[in-house]
Amino acid sequence: MSVPKTTEAWIIDSHNEFDGLKLDKHRPLPEVGDYDVVVQIQAVSLNYRDLIIAKGQYPFPMTLPVVPGSDGAGTVVAAGKKVTQFKAGDKVCTLFNQEHQAGPVTPLALGSGLGGAIDGTLRKVAVFPEHGLVAAPSSLSPIEASTLTCAPLTAWNALYGLASKALKPGDVVLTQGTGGVSLAAVQFAAAAGATVIATTSSDDKARKLKELGAHHVLNYKTTPDWGDKAKALTPNGEGVDHVIEVGGAGTLAQSLKAVKLEGVITIIGFLGGVQKENTPSLLDALTSVTTVRGIVVGSKQQFQDMNRAIEANAIRPVVDQTIFKFDQAKDAYQYQWDQKHFGKVVIEL
Repeated sequence: MSVPKTTEAWIIDSHNEFDGLKLDKHRPLPEVGDYDVVVQIQAVSLNYRDLIIAKGQYPFPMTLPVVPGSDGAGTVVAAGKKVTQFKAGDKVCTLFNQEHQAGPVTPLALGSGLGGAIDGTLRKVAVFPEHGLVAAPSSLSPIEASTLTCAPLTAWNALYGLASKALKPGDVVLTQGTGGVSLAAVQFAAAAGATVIATTSSDDKARKLKELGAHHVLNYKTTPDWGDKAKALTPNGEGVDHVIEVGGAGTLAQSLKAVKLEGVITIIGFLGGVQKENTPSLLDALTSVTTVRGIVVGSKQQFQDMNRAIEANAIRPVVDQTIFKFDQAKDAYQYQWDQKHFGKVVIEL
């Protein structure tokens, strides 16, 4: 495949719900520099972030018009003459924050998010800097690999990103719901020899969580005080070592009840809303003697570490049974917004 001058791409040109998504059949591609890599995108997976960008609710830097999508997997078509990590034919995944290579996230890295600040993945061909790509696990299909960029990497960062508190065998991990981050956290924690306590809202989802490796599942609808229940399930009732906090203000009070002294609550999302009556304050972290940590996905180095673990443990990402085509992008957005999915929603190109 020769390098084209333009590509078919979805763009967001206004915050008009999902009607702001428009198909551009001739989106210009930049010139390929010495350190650039041309990728034929094969699959793109969606995140909650993509939905709220389209709805104009995203709180981080972004530019319009923009090609949406951060998660993608594909095949290298061509590489600049100074590229050393990739060659034509290699299978790759996109790095969310293109400038987050290793170590703590920086302001520069925060401003380099695909599908928000800069053009993302929902296009048939894209040009990325060499440092903005990661080799895909050889054990995964492009559809599976397309899910890794944000959700699994965020889960990996939550469990391993704080070196002094990194997950170890025998730890107890509490996950919330069945979103992409939580499902990946269940898989990673179980593979590491940790005990997993998961929350969900239905018996069917509870069964699927146990199939993925969860040891205990609590229904948060029938057990609204699930924080105390989770703590009671831990050795000596001491509490959980890691909480994967995706609910935000709506669930933080229960997470504080569940966590052990010197445990870690990693705040990843705000599915439960940004503010609730009696939302815990910073002083609650003090009285619970816990670390409350906010993260934004993870670095390229963490991505590479995660991919090695995926291959070593034969982990397969959870993909929803409905796969959408490129021209069905709006339908995919609506499908996820309506919460019809279990696992990652993928658009196949």
